[in-house]
Amino acid sequence: MVQLLQTHLATALDLTYQTKQAHWNVKGLNFIAVHKLFDELHETTEEFVDDIAERLTALGGQAHGTVQAASENTLLDPYPLDLIDSEAHLRRLSDSYAKWSAKLMKGIDEASEAGDDLTEDLLTEVGRGIDEGLYFLESHFQAVET
Repeated sequence: MVQLLQTHLATALDLTYQTKQAHWNVKGLNFIAVHKLFDELHETTEEFVDDIAERLTALGGQAHGTVQAASENTLLDPYPLDLIDSEAHLRRLSDSYAKWSAKLMKGIDEASEAGDDLTEDLLTEVGRGIDEGLYFLESHFQAVET
């Protein structure tokens, strides 16, 4: 479980910085709403970082929470540094959220198979939050019926 959680800690850290990168650099239509959304998503993922790290250390591991460790162990693709347009950031973050959501589902299964109910619950909670964030991001692209 420790290695599983290390990987999810790295991914949570990476996503935290991806959302902040988008927050700092976004421009375009609906700027203020998207800017605030990215900040809220950042705060949520930051909470997940802490929860995952604490569970990892409770299991006897040592949390590898540096930027270098996150970069080496994340499940996500590198975030492009040249994005500016709000739509480009929304789409790129949607991809990251969707990818982590799928990996969290596998992690939940692994924790369940190992009989680690607390880690299973934690990853389920994180998954719920990531899926909610994904919903907020993807809602920008859904057609509105009139």
